[in-house]
Amino acid sequence: MMTCANFFLGLLLLRAFDAAPQPDPIYDTDIDFDDVYDYGEGPHIDQPQIEIGTILPIVDGEAQTSSLLTEEAEEEESTSKLIDGSSPQGPGSPGVLGPETSAGLPTCLLCTCMSTTVYCDDHELDNIPPLPKATTHFYSRYNKINRITKNDFANQNNLKKIDLTSNVITEIDEDAFRGLPNLEELVLRDNKIRQLPELPSTMTFIDVSNNRLGRKGIKEEAFKDMDNLRHLYLSANSLDHIPLPLPESLQSLHLQDNNIQELHEDTFCNVNDVSYARRALEDIRLDGNPINLSNTPQAFMCLPRLPIGRLV
Repeated sequence: MMTCANFFLGLLLLRAFDAAPQPDPIYDTDIDFDDVYDYGEGPHIDQPQIEIGTILPIVDGEAQTSSLLTEEAEEEESTSKLIDGSSPQGPGSPGVLGPETSAGLPTCLLCTCMSTTVYCDDHELDNIPPLPKATTHFYSRYNKINRITKNDFANQNNLKKIDLTSNVITEIDEDAFRGLPNLEELVLRDNKIRQLPELPSTMTFIDVSNNRLGRKGIKEEAFKDMDNLRHLYLSANSLDHIPLPLPESLQSLHLQDNNIQELHEDTFCNVNDVSYARRALEDIRLDGNPINLSNTPQAFMCLPRLPIGRLV
């Protein structure tokens, strides 16, 4: 009895459900999926830049990065250039290391070239090596050079200083220095020179100390036209006189350890002009000479300082 009642109750409920009004379907509504899912730009990611170039060869698993241009630049930078910038032009001509010497080596390989200065000190040289044309200063001290020829400094128009201290020079050609238009300083001390050649009027500094000039080694009026000469060193040369006239520009005169026995009143001053003053000549050395400076006091009246030497 209870089973039948339950059956009819369920049937009534099913019919009631079917009879209830149903909502209309919404299938005709357009759905914008862009509103549902946000497809906007996310975080910006830089794309790698692609370089277009030559693919380098691979040798032993490694890329070769040097190029011909780089190699040429490095080679040019590392090569010692001749100081006058000339280039090799064939056998016998100046190359990047200077002209070839008698030893078969370029000058700037045998010696040391820095800018326009050439250093050949203490190299056992017996002659002067050929110099690059741009040389302004030349040092060849403590060698075995015994002669200076007229060709050693030919066409060296830029040369300003020559220092040949402590060689064994006995002879200098008369034209050895005459053709040097810019020569200012000449140092020939500690050699065996017997005759001083003609020097350019451009000289400012001359040092021929400790040589063998004697009484005839300096020409008459040798320094007269050197209007810019400031320092003249002639000590230890067995000189028996002071080489006159001396230029007004002279500041230092070293004549110590010679054989000078007398001094005239007009050696430095002008006896005819009592107002004459020689203010530039402040350093005169006559010590080591057999001369008594007290015998000629008038010889120093125009000088700013007395010479150094024996006064009694």
